[in-house]
Amino acid sequence: MTMRIGLVGAGPWARETHAPALAAHQDIDFVGGWARDPAAAAEVFPRAFASPAELFDAVDAVSFAVPPNVQAPLAAEAARAGKHLVLDKPIAFDVEGAVALTETVEAAGVRSIIAFTRRFAPETREFLARAAELEPIAAEAQWLSGAALAGRFAASAWRQEQGALFDVGPHVLDLLDAVAGPITGVDAARYDPASDTWTAQLAHAGGTASTASLSLRTPVEPTIVRVAAHSARGAVVLDNRGTSAIECFRVLLDEFLASIAAGVDHPLGVCRGLDLQRVIALIQAATAPTAQ
Repeated sequence: MTMRIGLVGAGPWARETHAPALAAHQDIDFVGGWARDPAAAAEVFPRAFASPAELFDAVDAVSFAVPPNVQAPLAAEAARAGKHLVLDKPIAFDVEGAVALTETVEAAGVRSIIAFTRRFAPETREFLARAAELEPIAAEAQWLSGAALAGRFAASAWRQEQGALFDVGPHVLDLLDAVAGPITGVDAARYDPASDTWTAQLAHAGGTASTASLSLRTPVEPTIVRVAAHSARGAVVLDNRGTSAIECFRVLLDEFLASIAAGVDHPLGVCRGLDLQRVIALIQAATAPTAQ
């Protein structure tokens, strides 16, 4: 059965990934979308709707490619209308907003999945499988980018204001949690505003430790993305992002449709987003005395 899906947002990420992936999927009818900019909406969507409510009335599910503070209330509205959700990360700007969205999704009984894009790449899944065999005692991750300095995302106001912790932080924290076990606390953290560099030492269930370093203002090309884990059994490294975002999104959509058909929540759904929102808040709290 074909799933009717609409898209909220017409920015770079919607144009480059959401829209083409939705349009190409054989089991999806990409009905159209809504965006605050009518001109952009006309360029991106097969049909531009006049309001989010009008879009929600015409679809079975909604994919979001908008800032977290825009996504959270609109996704809750869609859930209350009985629509399944493809969410961007982070799912909200704060824990309170993430809790409210999660409770709404759970009460509505709809399915959700979050666009942790690299999680749907075969190289990432191979890395996680190999890491599990090692039973890591430590892990580390870097995501260093100049995205806030120049390029298609440099004009994104929320990325400029919230920085790497909110933009790439959910990706990194999700991977560290997956490879080293559930994150239970933040042992230490620092933030350098000039370079938008966040560093954190994390504690995991079972005693594993990890470190993370994030930045959107490091002038490097290409972006440095690296995750590693080791134990007495050996080491494994993920530094390959060869699979395209559109291909990752195709797999995401496959699994989203499967979770809806089975009536089972996806492990990367809204509850995962809430867990990571809480970790983000812990890192923010740990940097509060020195943050500017």
